[in-house]
Amino acid sequence: MANRAQIPTSNSALIAMIADEDTVTGFLLAGVGNVDLRRKTNYLIVDSKTTVKQIEDAFKEFTTKEDIAIVLISQYVANMIRFLVDSYNKPIPAILEIPSKDHPYDPAHDSVLSRVKYLFSAESVASGRR
Repeated sequence: MANRAQIPTSNSALIAMIADEDTVTGFLLAGVGNVDLRRKTNYLIVDSKTTVKQIEDAFKEFTTKEDIAIVLISQYVANMIRFLVDSYNKPIPAILEIPSKDHPYDPAHDSVLSRVKYLFSAESVASGRR
């Protein structure tokens, strides 16, 4: 229990977004957006001109910032950088894959759901239940 990651309490924690324009706009209208003193935002709008390198850089930036508690990423975008999403293993910020308007959610590709299924199957095998 002592090794649990702590969310900073002196400042509020943010939600970061990596998604298509419609999804990001919806969350911005809900109040998720933030621009810091260096004019850096807590979101990346992915369109046809966005490179995989830009997505990778944004993911790495958001997962290393101490003021971000959750990174919401559209599942189709997460599939572009699946190796990064699957290798990420820290509890904070939490990575949540969400559907988008044009790309339906596929539970088979969700890294969090895969980990939960693995943990429950390992737990049931260890306890002798199936």
